[in-house]
Amino acid sequence: MWRNYLTVGIRSLGKSRAYALINILGLAIGMAACLMILLFVRYELRYDHWLPGAENAYQFQAWYKSDITGDDTGELQMTAYVSGKALKKDFPQVEKEVYVLGSQPVFVKDGQVSSTENLFYVDGDLLDVLHLPMAKGDPRTLDKVGGAVITESEAIKRYGTDDVIGKTMTLISKGVKRDYRIGGVLRDIPKNSHLKINMIVRIDMVAFFAQEPDFLTCWGCQSGWVYLRLKPGTDPAAIEAQLKAWEKRNTPDQNAGEARYNAGDDQDWRVVNVRDVHLGKAQGGAMTPGNDRRTISTFAVIALLILGMACVNFTNLATARASQRAREVALRKVLGASRKQLIFQFIGESVLVAAIAMLLALALVELLIGPFSTFLKADLSVTYFGADGIILPVIALVLFVGVLGGLYPAFFLSRFQPAEVLKANRSAAETPGSGRLRNILVVGQFAVSIGLIICTGVIYAQTIFARTVDPGYKRDHILQVDNLSRYQLLQQGEMIADQVRRVDGVISVGRTDIGVATTNNSNTNVMVPGNPKPVQIGQYRIDAGFFDAMGIELLAGRSFDRKRPMDDSTLPFPEDKEAERLFAARGTNIVVNELATRRMGFKHPADAIGKTVRLAYVAEEFGLVPATIIGVVKDARFRSIRTPLEPIMFFNVLASPSTMVVRYRGDPAAVSAGVERVWKSITTEVPYEAKFSEDIVKDLYEAEEARAATFGAFAVLAVIVGCLGLFGLATFTAERRTKEIGIRKVLGARTRDIVQLLVWQFSRPVLIANLIAWPIAWWLMRDWLNGFDSRIALGPTPFLLAGLLALLIAVATIGSHAYRVARANPVHALRYE
Repeated sequence: MWRNYLTVGIRSLGKSRAYALINILGLAIGMAACLMILLFVRYELRYDHWLPGAENAYQFQAWYKSDITGDDTGELQMTAYVSGKALKKDFPQVEKEVYVLGSQPVFVKDGQVSSTENLFYVDGDLLDVLHLPMAKGDPRTLDKVGGAVITESEAIKRYGTDDVIGKTMTLISKGVKRDYRIGGVLRDIPKNSHLKINMIVRIDMVAFFAQEPDFLTCWGCQSGWVYLRLKPGTDPAAIEAQLKAWEKRNTPDQNAGEARYNAGDDQDWRVVNVRDVHLGKAQGGAMTPGNDRRTISTFAVIALLILGMACVNFTNLATARASQRAREVALRKVLGASRKQLIFQFIGESVLVAAIAMLLALALVELLIGPFSTFLKADLSVTYFGADGIILPVIALVLFVGVLGGLYPAFFLSRFQPAEVLKANRSAAETPGSGRLRNILVVGQFAVSIGLIICTGVIYAQTIFARTVDPGYKRDHILQVDNLSRYQLLQQGEMIADQVRRVDGVISVGRTDIGVATTNNSNTNVMVPGNPKPVQIGQYRIDAGFFDAMGIELLAGRSFDRKRPMDDSTLPFPEDKEAERLFAARGTNIVVNELATRRMGFKHPADAIGKTVRLAYVAEEFGLVPATIIGVVKDARFRSIRTPLEPIMFFNVLASPSTMVVRYRGDPAAVSAGVERVWKSITTEVPYEAKFSEDIVKDLYEAEEARAATFGAFAVLAVIVGCLGLFGLATFTAERRTKEIGIRKVLGARTRDIVQLLVWQFSRPVLIANLIAWPIAWWLMRDWLNGFDSRIALGPTPFLLAGLLALLIAVATIGSHAYRVARANPVHALRYE
């Protein structure tokens, strides 16, 4: 019996090759897209699941909820050094705790210096908390200060071999050369990890911060990560429930003028399993960019929608072909076939089509998974057997698609009555309502396609807007040079800037702690006259040339003047208590941006000029420093447009700003080479690192562009699948209406009239699909755009263009076929009548 079913199914496919090709190709595209997207979704959901003992490894996070400003929030993966020590002290459930400090010391080898990336200083044995896999060496290397471990790829990069056990690694940090013994080699961290580690070095944190001891007790200094290993069976929610009381016991009060506030007032803490970090709510201060579950869910839904469209094609074409199978069903029933047998036969044919389509889909996946992985910067691979194998999901998908796609056609075809089909002049059978069902399914298909086209258009428009919108400064022709705050250059920054100004093509030079897409954040509480509550404002160091170099417009007052001592906010380093006391007594001048004046309560920028505020700038024992506002500049968006504009105070500091911005004209490569020559003539201990602003901005919005391209690819696939189904329906509809078309032509209908008739029949569902897709797409895109601080207006243009494009695609798909049918000689259609 089953062999008979198989034979009939194969013969049926062979008889209708066009039908088989459209069905198989549509299903293959849908299945391939579904498999690749689901591989990516599984990859994202399994971040850090590979880590041994991950069930008891946690990250301690600081989440900000500013009660001071009322509108600033930020969920950080980082937290203060002191918070981890306090947690370990008060909670016996915490078995081990390690502080991880991100750093970029200079690497020294054979007298040559180079930069480092993803190097982390730790104050304990991180490998005892996070069980990172070792390739060779002593797993207890980090038990002692001075030990270091390095990944295999980093060892090969630095030494040409991974046989580095016992080698001495020299790093320059805080201006001091220190040697560390490499005692272990780590296997490279998989890409699906929130950790991005090349080297781990054990240090003495107290000695390391000897010149900045406040860092070790500061509850508001989030510069590193705290990792915990909880005892087996510990419920992290039970720890979190006690953190309010723990916070009150440990966080000290701080002085803010007339008011005093607690360092924990604007912070909450979370204990987050390492497997949940990547998709967690906290994405600030992450080692690697995370993702969010909504995005992953969106991808999964789109995969299922594309697959669903392919199944709809199968259902539509199967019901449309009912007239060709009606006599077969009737004869089988006359010969004794039961309806159950017929249902099994047609579902079996559907599963057969799905199986053939799956083979083609797997071939497409094998061909495309490499480029897809590269595009997504993921490590996707296809494994058929084993724990991560896809053979069972593939079989399940074939059965699911086969049964789902064939279920309605099976019941539809098996209900034909032999007497109705076989009686005179009845060679076709059309169950009432089936045409209406096909129209509904076509509407659904094109609603999905139109929705994806709209989303693609909006995302692309927002990405272009992000890259071209006025950021408040002249974003082009800037060379941004890093590493200026290295200890070796603390007293040489002014000299470097002066010599760079003499390079051919350089227009102006400025030094700063905040530049194009820098990631550092610094803020303090400001007391404004007449306001008893402190106001939180960002504070960043610059020099007098910064505003000219960035092209930031002055709105009121004046800029910094090198010749005015009150404009100088430089403090000696290392800390000098007497200098801080004198500075606090003297006060300083500051420049603020427009948003800061509004945050302080001034209606117009000019109203802030000459006003004196007080702020924390030196050690708390010396009180708040009076700062007079001498100028107001235009708001500048230094970071992504996803990040809200920041109210900023600028301090003129002659030493230690971390970045140099160089405005230039002419050949960019020649200017960079000239700046590099100046740099290397002054220091050989600090590598030269510079990027052009155009490249920085491109990298900043790379993820948004990738998302737009991904949605664009989904939209194209959806349109292809939809058009395949539409073409198939048009073909079978034209065949079923061959006699009607012949009679119309005999009665005088022109070719144009018949083409219009057929085109209009399939254009109506597309027009109706717009009415469904537009409100859904508007709601989704409005929610997505709300994630940006600055965004495009969600006008009617993308909706109208998407609807028109879908209509044109539909007309083009069926128009040529309709024209060919309409031009056929009516004699061929009516010769048997």
